[in-house]
Amino acid sequence: METISIKSGDDSHQQKTLKIENTDKRDVLVEIEKKYQEIWANNHVFETAAPSSVDIPIDSISPQELRTRYPKFFATMAYPYMNGTLHVGHGFTISKAEFAAGYLRMQGKRVLLPLGFHCTGMAIKACADKLVREIEMFGQNFERYIEDIPTHSDIETPQDTTAAASNATDVTKFKSSKSKTAAKSGKAKYQFQIMLSLGISKEDIHRFADPYHWVNVFPEAGMQDLASFGLRVDWRRSFVTTDANPYYDSFVRWQMNKLKELGKIKFGKRYTVYSPLDQQPCLDHDRSEGEGITVQEYTAVKIKVRKWSELAKPPVQDLPPNAKVYFIAATLRPETIYGVNGCFVGPSITYGIFHTSGDEYIVISNHAARNMAFQGIFPEWGKIPEAVTKVSGKEILGTHVDAPLSYRRDEGVRVLPMETIKEVEGTGIVSSIPANSPSHYAHMIDLANKPDYHGIKEKWLVRCAFSAFNTPAYGTLPGPALVKRNNIKSPKDPKLTEFEEIACKEEFYRGIMFIGTFAKKPVQQARPLIKDDLIKSGLAFNYAEPDGMVISRSKDECVAAHLDQWYLNYGTEENGGDGEWCKNVIEHLDSGNLNTFSTEAKNQFENTLGWLGQWACARSYGLGSKLPWDQSFIVESLSDSTIYPAYYTIAHYLHMDIYGKEQGIGNISVQQMTDEVWDYVFARVDEVDTDIELDTLRAMRREFTYWYPLDLRVSGKDLMQNHLIFFLYIHAAIWPEEYWPRGIRPNGHLLLNGDKMAKSTGNFLTLRETVEKFGADASRIAIADAGDSIEDANFEEAVANKTILKLYELKKWLEEVIQEPKLIDSAEEYAKMRDDYPGKNLDTVQRKGDFNIWDKLFQNELRQLANEARKSYDGFLFKGALRFGFYDFTTARDFYREVTRAARCGMHHDLIREYAEFQSLLLAPIAPHWADYVWQEILENSTTVNTAPFPESSKIDTGLTATLNYIRATISNVTSAQASQEKKLAKGKNTPFDPRKPFQMSIFCTTTLPEWQSKCLDLVHEEIEKTGDCTTLDMKAISQSIDQKHAKKAMSFVVELKRRINAGEPSSVVLDKKLSFNELAILKEMDPILRQVLPKLEKVVVLAVDEDGKSGGADVLDSMLPTAACALPSNPTFYFEN
Repeated sequence: METISIKSGDDSHQQKTLKIENTDKRDVLVEIEKKYQEIWANNHVFETAAPSSVDIPIDSISPQELRTRYPKFFATMAYPYMNGTLHVGHGFTISKAEFAAGYLRMQGKRVLLPLGFHCTGMAIKACADKLVREIEMFGQNFERYIEDIPTHSDIETPQDTTAAASNATDVTKFKSSKSKTAAKSGKAKYQFQIMLSLGISKEDIHRFADPYHWVNVFPEAGMQDLASFGLRVDWRRSFVTTDANPYYDSFVRWQMNKLKELGKIKFGKRYTVYSPLDQQPCLDHDRSEGEGITVQEYTAVKIKVRKWSELAKPPVQDLPPNAKVYFIAATLRPETIYGVNGCFVGPSITYGIFHTSGDEYIVISNHAARNMAFQGIFPEWGKIPEAVTKVSGKEILGTHVDAPLSYRRDEGVRVLPMETIKEVEGTGIVSSIPANSPSHYAHMIDLANKPDYHGIKEKWLVRCAFSAFNTPAYGTLPGPALVKRNNIKSPKDPKLTEFEEIACKEEFYRGIMFIGTFAKKPVQQARPLIKDDLIKSGLAFNYAEPDGMVISRSKDECVAAHLDQWYLNYGTEENGGDGEWCKNVIEHLDSGNLNTFSTEAKNQFENTLGWLGQWACARSYGLGSKLPWDQSFIVESLSDSTIYPAYYTIAHYLHMDIYGKEQGIGNISVQQMTDEVWDYVFARVDEVDTDIELDTLRAMRREFTYWYPLDLRVSGKDLMQNHLIFFLYIHAAIWPEEYWPRGIRPNGHLLLNGDKMAKSTGNFLTLRETVEKFGADASRIAIADAGDSIEDANFEEAVANKTILKLYELKKWLEEVIQEPKLIDSAEEYAKMRDDYPGKNLDTVQRKGDFNIWDKLFQNELRQLANEARKSYDGFLFKGALRFGFYDFTTARDFYREVTRAARCGMHHDLIREYAEFQSLLLAPIAPHWADYVWQEILENSTTVNTAPFPESSKIDTGLTATLNYIRATISNVTSAQASQEKKLAKGKNTPFDPRKPFQMSIFCTTTLPEWQSKCLDLVHEEIEKTGDCTTLDMKAISQSIDQKHAKKAMSFVVELKRRINAGEPSSVVLDKKLSFNELAILKEMDPILRQVLPKLEKVVVLAVDEDGKSGGADVLDSMLPTAACALPSNPTFYFEN
């Protein structure tokens, strides 16, 4: 295979990103990273296998029992599409699986994390075809290109989509706010310019006119970038899609055959988003704009012209005398037809009158005509007809038309103006239904108030409203009710959009018909029945269009086409799908066996399952696998990528390289992988007739039955409305529930420095550029810090840059304190030595022997933080794990260093090593290179940290925790008090003492609880005794029992007690009236610490006082009594004096 070097390309897309100048420290870390990446690869650290079928025969144990005996974790990412280089967002998504895999590997589980590369679909082929045209225009190396050459029509930037969705009132359908744009291509006008920005040399670009050259180049580049990122993947199981890998191609064809046999794939006419230029369906991965947009189906109601307006007569005079002309109003709510009292048009829109058949003609917008041309409504399918004549909306105002089934069917209604109608939504014609629509009612009032302004006659207006259904909330007239209740005065009031949705939901979910054939039926049931009746009686027909702008990869504006095609029968029975299949997926979602990691994700899956319908699974253009039973079609890119996690389990048996050119460890040819063999390997049948070695077959089957079900699937949230739903559907079709997925984690999109990533704005980083700039571990830490929720995350370059220094300095410090320690036996010896140790790292002087109070506090905090980090890792909350296991861990180390220096006792040698071990282990899932260096080269362990046991939960001494919190709170209170005095002095105010001069501090503490505080503890204890529940308290009952003069501070105290109990602190500790530590002794231990944080402090006096502020051991001056009397247990007071 010929390879091409891909450089970082021009840096115009990085104009807004951070510029790094001094790289010495980063380079040291990168050298370590490269070293350990090579060590891991040479030692096959991340290559894993199921328990051997030779050692544990297939028939001797069930798959479930095997997984219980040998716990496993199998995670995958939705494989990246390889029409270019990977960006940092790809690193963010896969980190969610990779960090989890790293953590669970350290818990002793067998972990499988593989990654393949997606090349199926239109995108690569469309880009290659553009290059073919550009080479014809500019030469093989684009030598004829000059800057002022006009844009070729084939490669124009598609127009922006700004129109509002016409299906805003379709309450049954989920809407996605995300649209895939061309932002990633930056300001490039031509495809060859995009290739240059990707780092391809101008002399090599012409090779990419062959679409398979993309398949040969970018997956390999992606593997290199991910390896530099430190991705811990079993690369033996990687592959590319399409027929470029014949084994994967065989797998896809088997999958499609099975789905067809199961009745999940059907053939017939259906609506789909379609590219007239490409002459095939344009599905999500075939689009440069409009991902997630589906077809919206309407009822197209035929409104017959009775008499043209005077202005319309000249344009329509060429129509045949016997012509039957119909205005076509597209509606989502056919049940409202009974209340139609007018026909709205856009005055500034130009409408066409088109011939359909016989003597029938229709009035519609050009946008609607373009869609209808592909729906069998005009004489020739796929040909957009010329309009017989054209009329403006203004010319047809006042035209007298029928109102089929309406209460006005005898009198007819008039054509009226509505400025807000958009030509690109529906047919450009709307039935007036003021009884059911707040916006229509408000508009009719405006027309009645200003007929001359709108160019109409008052007699054209119908002033009464009528509805055929009743609603509990708004009766039979929801439109007028909502307008009047909310005091709407103008049809332009923005709140009308909200009220329109309220009316639609009330109608659909709670409305009951009370007239017509379907009286007494709920609107939900009546709507499709009314539609069918209208169509059967010739009063309407089906019409569809994309519910937003869709631009194909070939830059074609797509339409909705009604055509024969192979499709997967997704959807509810109401949506025309396989209802039982959909029900199985919904039940799995609700079963508790599928972790979606957030309520938002689960709700979105449920919404999508409610509206998603049949999906075209084949097309004729692009790269992919041939449809087995119809070789003229290719399997669509979202249909060949649903159950490929199963392929990972056995891929290494089939091929050694990602293209399937060299046979794998099973020595199996492509021809041997028949559908029957796939069925056996994937546990669908128990016997198979094949010449493949039986031991090999059993080993492959063991791999599948052990690793499945998939434990975690990670993906960007934009795939929730297609790929991830298909992933669930196809698993439910192919396998029994035992093998259905157990976890799907959608993540938000990744912002860069708080803004959307886009090459066009100069705010963009490829994964390669990120690692080159910051190194792997600093990048990975910044990715972990970016966020964990389904909301958009933020990669901050400042975090990555600071992390370089943090990792470097911590590495350097650990090398010194662990590899070069100067051991002493006592604090006294340390105190003497520190004065004789100028210019050297005093941290290398370390005590041995028994622990003092500072040692105990530090060790307890390390273990507590390790416990919290473990909890975060257990929940796959990596930002939290990073906080507890790195940021707070370093802060704890810093505090320990400072207090032991101030106390002149130094750090304990054993604790320094314990800290280093903890730090290495806690950071290993996120920053494995740095952690492995510390683990092996500083701590001198003989095996990799990646397989070292993760720290088990430790028992925490709550007394020590309370002591440390007390010390930190006291230091904070003291420094705040001093700072307050300094601010007053700076403003020229008088202060009790001058903190800029030497001063003395008296600290007052007490063991006596105030009566109100004691009472609160008793009340909380009584509540817990009464309910037996430590986590919920009847705050109202407690407040009623408290003396009102102490109510405010008492309830604050109770709230804090409740918080501590809910946080997991034992209620026996929280409610103990005695402190869990000796406050007086701790304050005395703090003497040197306080004198260090307050440089002018010369003397500290610690006094224990009673409730009145009197001391039992020394005199308290009268001036000090008010301060002393305010002391509470664990809340000392301070008196400063010069």
